[in-house]
Amino acid sequence: MRSSNPVFSRRGFSRDNGYAGFNTAPQAGGAAVGTQGSPYAQPQGNPYATNPYAQQDLQQAAPPQTPVTTGRMTMDDVVMRTGTTLGILIVTAALAWALLPVDDANIGRSYGIGIGAAVIGMVLALVQSFKRTATPALIVSYAAFEGVFLGVVSSVVDNRIASGAAMQAVIGTLAVFAAVLVAYKAGWIRVNRRFYGFVMAAALGFLLLMVVNLLFAAFGGGDGLGFRSGGLGILFGIIGVLLGACFLALDFKQVEDGIAYGAPREEAWLAAFGLTLTLVWIYMEFLRLIAILNSND
Repeated sequence: MRSSNPVFSRRGFSRDNGYAGFNTAPQAGGAAVGTQGSPYAQPQGNPYATNPYAQQDLQQAAPPQTPVTTGRMTMDDVVMRTGTTLGILIVTAALAWALLPVDDANIGRSYGIGIGAAVIGMVLALVQSFKRTATPALIVSYAAFEGVFLGVVSSVVDNRIASGAAMQAVIGTLAVFAAVLVAYKAGWIRVNRRFYGFVMAAALGFLLLMVVNLLFAAFGGGDGLGFRSGGLGILFGIIGVLLGACFLALDFKQVEDGIAYGAPREEAWLAAFGLTLTLVWIYMEFLRLIAILNSND
């Protein structure tokens, strides 16, 4: 299982693994239903086929043993790892907010530290994304440095552009998370190959436009092509939030499939990593939207 985020996904949802059909989760104690390439119908299609416990279940066609005895990932594992990662991010963000003032005398130094933390966090995230196994130290370190960046940026927006913006962005992020979770569990969002292809194509186009806008801003001055200010900025901010919601649905699907297919317990760290990346994306888009709306007043 890997993160559903477009920059960090290297395994999962491909033709050669168990996520190819999406709708292939096994019935309790029985064979899988759905597409022909079900990992329970063809053991080589299971992304966790090298897990001896998954192989044992396939050979015996018996209900899986309890996670305590098999070392499989459970929902509790995912919740605990995600809570740990987000907790570290929140603590470091709060410390950065308190210890790195953004008044006229200190904003340059504080913002420089925040940008440096963002670069380090991005490097750590890329290193983890290209590893085949989860490294908790990398994931925790990413959360810590990302928290420093978010704390500084949030303080800048909240104190210099829009008072209360950080809390509004947090509330918006939580609302999107809850709405997507309810919609996913109710079956209103169907995550299949077509959904995945659409989201990835849209995300690629979105990121390319943002890179082009950044290059124009860097070499031409101003706000580049205007994708992050005014009416266009609001439109692209809404698109960014919607893409984040789609990433959440993909993350939920990967967690669900990982548990169903007997993923090893350490895969819960990758689930936490992907969910954290997505929530940071959504939070940043909300924060940017709030800043644009207030700068237009």
